[in-house]
Amino acid sequence: MKARPKLVLASQSPRRKAILGLTGIPFKVVTPKDVIETPHPGETPSQLVRRLALEKAKAVARFMPGSLVLGADTVVVWRGRIFGKPKNRPEALQMIKRLQGGSHFVWTGVALVGKGTDVIDAHVEKTEVFLRKLSVQELDTYLSTPEPYDKAGGYAIQGTAGKWIEKWEGDYFNVMGLPLGWVLEEADRHLSRSGKF
Repeated sequence: MKARPKLVLASQSPRRKAILGLTGIPFKVVTPKDVIETPHPGETPSQLVRRLALEKAKAVARFMPGSLVLGADTVVVWRGRIFGKPKNRPEALQMIKRLQGGSHFVWTGVALVGKGTDVIDAHVEKTEVFLRKLSVQELDTYLSTPEPYDKAGGYAIQGTAGKWIEKWEGDYFNVMGLPLGWVLEEADRHLSRSGKF
């Protein structure tokens, strides 16, 4: 009989699932429910992604005692303005138009939770991304695809928009939604202990 994975990814993101798969650590995916991703008044990007990562991890961990639960949340920040996932084409267009021709920051919060709701560790990662200016035709073609609408800031570094990125400073995987180095080190460290969370 196959052993139940001890690591649980509290996310519905296929990108986070793919990144975590690179670690070689066995895990299962459980989608967190009833987590409202609206920023609190005065909340900084760092505070927002950390809080939401913890809320997502706790939402799953309370139903899975004995498992180590990994939560994550990512936002794009341009000139202090937080961009989540665009709701429609006009919103995606405004996001991309603001991001192009300059730099912006991608913030990801990650959290490890066990014993139902006990916080084991939490971390925030920031990466600066430089996006070149796009033509009207490039924008129109891109916005006609499904790619912009389920990603913070309306783009994915590993997708079509990747060819428009001139450079980045920081963790590439953080821009995808999960800082791989931190996750690999911390999850492996905690899983190598007694296995009781």
